[in-house]
Amino acid sequence: MYMDAMNEILDKIGTIGIVPVVVIDRAEDAPRLGEALCDGGLPCAEVTFRTEAAAEAIAVLKREFPHMLVGAGTVLTPRQADQAMEAGAAFLVSPGLNVKLLDYCLGQNYPMIPGCMTPGEIEQAMERGLRTVKFFPAEAAGGIRFIRALAAPYRDVRFMPTGGIHAGNVEEYLAFDRVLACGGSWMVKGDLIAAGDFDRIRQLTREAVQLVARCRGTGAERSAG
Repeated sequence: MYMDAMNEILDKIGTIGIVPVVVIDRAEDAPRLGEALCDGGLPCAEVTFRTEAAAEAIAVLKREFPHMLVGAGTVLTPRQADQAMEAGAAFLVSPGLNVKLLDYCLGQNYPMIPGCMTPGEIEQAMERGLRTVKFFPAEAAGGIRFIRALAAPYRDVRFMPTGGIHAGNVEEYLAFDRVLACGGSWMVKGDLIAAGDFDRIRQLTREAVQLVARCRGTGAERSAG
């Protein structure tokens, strides 16, 4: 049952192609943010636990937009994992591979995508039955070239790179069939949310969707299942 639920979530993420990574300071901004993302064609958000408003924002998004795929990012502790899932998060993402946290989440049947940057970390995730990992910080760690090198010996592992990805480089990541999706914040930057510029967020989201469509329309192979 757990793997079926996890694979369903990963299928959705792979279909969307870009996961907006959101840092939100005020939960009251969540409804307009969700509306802008959905209108723009990305009914998805990874709300990071970098602010006190994270859990409430997740709850608001799930209540106002039940069709959205809402996850929690920067999950560092079991308590944050519990808070995120209680708020309605569909999946959890951690920046690194914390074995104690990962084992806790798996023990609770929480859908989890751990951050992995080395072969050893990937193998620890694989030992626990996972075949999709976050790659962070993507650009600083070597970008798509590093991902391709890691992918060679781990032929059934997929990657969700995040960190330093933007409109100018996302296509080179998505063109690689072992990249499930990319995490990006350029369309949901904190200053845009704080300023209430949701029209700009809507526009940038639409442009991001067009990038995904253009990339996948060029014959690039995908393995989103």
